[in-house]
Amino acid sequence: MGFGEVKSHLSKPPLGNPRTATKIITSTPRSPSININININNSVNCLQLLPRPSKIWRKIHVPSTWKPVPAKIYLTYSLTAVHESKSFSPRSNCQFGDSHLYSDYKDDGTNILLDANENAYGPCLPLNGSPIPQTSSSDSSSSIDFLGLHRYPDPHQHDLKQRLCKLRNTHSHTSKNLTPANLFVGVGSDEAIDALLRCFCVPGRDRILVCPPTYGMYSVSAQVNDVGLVKVPLLPAPEFALDVSTIISTLSSPQAANIKVIYVCSPGNPTASLLRKEDLQKILEHPSWNGVVVLDEAYIDFAPEDSSLAEWVLEWPNLVVMQTLSKAFGLAGIRLGMAFTSEPIASLLNNLKAPYNISSPTSAIATQAVQDAGLAAMEYNRDRIFAQRDRILRELPKIRGVGRFRGGNESNFLLVEMLDVDGNPDNVTALNVYERLAENRGVVVRFRGKEHGCMGCLRITVGTEEEVSRFLNELKIVIRQVHAEASPADGAVEERKEEEASAVIA
Repeated sequence: MGFGEVKSHLSKPPLGNPRTATKIITSTPRSPSININININNSVNCLQLLPRPSKIWRKIHVPSTWKPVPAKIYLTYSLTAVHESKSFSPRSNCQFGDSHLYSDYKDDGTNILLDANENAYGPCLPLNGSPIPQTSSSDSSSSIDFLGLHRYPDPHQHDLKQRLCKLRNTHSHTSKNLTPANLFVGVGSDEAIDALLRCFCVPGRDRILVCPPTYGMYSVSAQVNDVGLVKVPLLPAPEFALDVSTIISTLSSPQAANIKVIYVCSPGNPTASLLRKEDLQKILEHPSWNGVVVLDEAYIDFAPEDSSLAEWVLEWPNLVVMQTLSKAFGLAGIRLGMAFTSEPIASLLNNLKAPYNISSPTSAIATQAVQDAGLAAMEYNRDRIFAQRDRILRELPKIRGVGRFRGGNESNFLLVEMLDVDGNPDNVTALNVYERLAENRGVVVRFRGKEHGCMGCLRITVGTEEEVSRFLNELKIVIRQVHAEASPADGAVEERKEEEASAVIA
């Protein structure tokens, strides 16, 4: 490759100044110090791009010439050769605070972790000591091939995709069948969130639409990729439904031209509420907006049967339905997420990803999890979670200082208010309860009081029977202590604490 034009899957500079990345390299001892500036104009797309028709999105059975148009990005690299350089100071285009994005409480055997919505009963695998029957001979092919780990994994994951499609081909919404061509698998749902944004949004120009309170990674990915945010909050609790009229109005306004992706969550996080299908359909049927609708179904296996809308991608080519094995399947540690969508979008995502993004052990474990024995284990553990969820719904309101449940109960967590001494939902009280539970009692939950419509709320993951018993007992003690020691709060200190507690993503 010489200096000058370089072919890439990205093309055409956006408005404004191009971004510059500086890399310092060390010249050979006999070479003088030199500065090399290389302009790389990413001008050729890896996939054919067609002009967008005025009404891009149509149900699949309606004839359409639509093909997805990925974002076009212009990059300029400035390479500086420095003789015997001693230091390198990178400057990022992304601006982050000092907040901790992920929970740092460790599972050391003493803490009860009810903060990340993990499956407290473990992975949905027929393991030794499990009450679930051991893996049948027909499933034995899914065991990890340790002797084959010197080889790169399958870049296409066809067998795993076939089994995931079989899992979601319930024919509850259509007679058509999902196929591997409709599927992208990634490192958790987060890879799909980021890939969709990079695929369809131009940094510094385009925006995404989110509906708070919602999952934090949508905003984080937008920030990392220099993409703007448009927020249309959910309707007030307890339902936390989509504000369809405002969304439709926003998508009909002049600013809609730069809104390329909508991210919504059902069941919601932190709301645990299912979105109404008819509300989502109204957005999909918008007559003029040309963007992509992403439905995050991370917790869908805790919802009533046939709640998943994965099959809808066969009817609406601009719909993406994301799912994961981290929650109901109890496999957060293998990081396996998926995105069901139309074949053109799936093709874009699969061309954008790294060639070997899913490891061989991850693929083998995921394949075993969605076979008969794994599904039986998932359902068994899910029923135990439901029993403890119902127990929390019964017992928590009996504790003085606990307010209303907000949102729904279609997941493995609940959102509940903490009340001050006057009986009002209060963030200071909730934050103090959250901190004392974690630091003094070893029970870790999640503070969500700073999110829209969640004043004074904690999000509580449903644990095992023993964990729930300990949580209920410790909560009684902590709330009593917080109320007894209630005093006027230092506003600046409390604001800082709330921001830190709210910054955790999962």
